[in-house]
Amino acid sequence: QVQLVESGGGLVQPGGSLRLSCAASGFTLDYYAIGWFRQAPGKERQGVSCISSSDGSTYYADSVKGRFAISRDNAKNTVYLQMNSLKPEDTAVYYCAADLHCSGSVLGFNYWGQGTQVTVSS
Repeated sequence: QVQLVESGGGLVQPGGSLRLSCAASGFTLDYYAIGWFRQAPGKERQGVSCISSSDGSTYYADSVKGRFAISRDNAKNTVYLQMNSLKPEDTAVYYCAADLHCSGSVLGFNYWGQGTQVTVSS
């Protein structure tokens, strides 16, 4: 059974940091691109970052470039999203997703986790 489980969300003050984890079971992450998406209340789910399976290329939305970093640990079958200099507008439910290639669209991913809440507030 293919499963993705996110963890690491929580409440953090502006300027703080969090590291999200996306752990896979039922399949090997090595062969998949992993994307992170987020959805704020009343808004569409949007792509945040992606890491490819082939060469580890990384992609970021303009709104998070220089603040977020995606990485993968194939030995642990886990992908991480390090989030620094967090802003209130980063508040959302964060989801990880898996498929063969990176895409900024939710339509490009077939496998999804259940999400983890990130709240940035003082």
